[in-house]
Amino acid sequence: MRTPVCDLLGIEYPILAFSHCRDVVAAVTNAGGFGVFGATALTPEQLEVELTWIEKEVGDRPYGVDILFPAKYVGMEGGMDIAAMAALVPEEYHRFVDHLMEKYDVPELPSNDHPELHIVASALAPARLDALSEVALSHPIRLIANALGPPPEELVASAHAAGVLVAVLAGTVEHAQRNVARGVDIVVAQGTEAGGHTGDVSTMVLVPEVVDAVAPVPVLAAGGIASGRQVAAALALGAQGVWTGSVWLTTEEAETHPVVKRKFLDAKSSDTVRSRSITGKPARQLRTAWTDEWDSAESPGTLPMPLQPLLVEDARARIDRGAYTAGSGSELLVNYFVGQVVGSMTQVKPARRVIQEMIEGLADTMLHLNETMDAHA
Repeated sequence: MRTPVCDLLGIEYPILAFSHCRDVVAAVTNAGGFGVFGATALTPEQLEVELTWIEKEVGDRPYGVDILFPAKYVGMEGGMDIAAMAALVPEEYHRFVDHLMEKYDVPELPSNDHPELHIVASALAPARLDALSEVALSHPIRLIANALGPPPEELVASAHAAGVLVAVLAGTVEHAQRNVARGVDIVVAQGTEAGGHTGDVSTMVLVPEVVDAVAPVPVLAAGGIASGRQVAAALALGAQGVWTGSVWLTTEEAETHPVVKRKFLDAKSSDTVRSRSITGKPARQLRTAWTDEWDSAESPGTLPMPLQPLLVEDARARIDRGAYTAGSGSELLVNYFVGQVVGSMTQVKPARRVIQEMIEGLADTMLHLNETMDAHA
């Protein structure tokens, strides 16, 4: 099924797939969908390598890039460096994280295996965001997207000058209208069911509100979409396509932590929670001992972005490594962002098969609706 957004993006199916994994992006694009590569945590040099690889895999098929441009965060107005930001973290928060590491017996990282620190805080620096967008726009991408607030006016202008469309995720009608006023080409109406940063309004309620508010700007539906029936529902609500994320985390191509992938496969739709415990902003993720501890009476609460990720990034790197040990405290703590649709993610499949099943399910649903209506005409 083709919609106007298919012609706008040059794709066969109105299914967009956000992923931090280049293999997923390439697989979806090659299957007729539209892969969107999450680039915020990368350096400009790393992004150059990844986009070059994607282009070799997809040829002249269109794809996109997602870079996080938050509307506000601690330290942005004063241009604070990482050391100054880190100094804002109260000692009681460090004590709480140390207590968690001791309580769950999370091992220290080997001295020769420390990840890049301050990834989130570094990624939010305006100079780095500008450098990432410059790299992205130097490649033949079709779309650049932002998930947190209106994109900078300079980015919109630069993208349009390069013939690149701009998309933004919005969790309220007001956010959607603000983005359209900024000049974006596509609005992604993201319901609270979605994984990652989300608002409070459900997809079923949000999508038609946004469609009506920003017409004729095309709208994609996001949140709780992993099947053809859900794609059909999104189209019925007025969306021209769907923006998907969680469903790709259990595909064969996904680089999801194997323990987390297993947890996803075993999870029910009620096993997620919106928590500030990773990024400092409300983000839906798998509920584990990690989120429970941050919600407990002993917790000092969470800090705003980017102080929370500055506080927990080393601990989470330790947890990710320690979780490979079965029965460990790290295994209890480890989690990741995922939406409520996790309850239907019960098998590991190739990304191409996920696309095929979505399209087949959409066709079957449309046929069923037509037959039902004809039977009662």
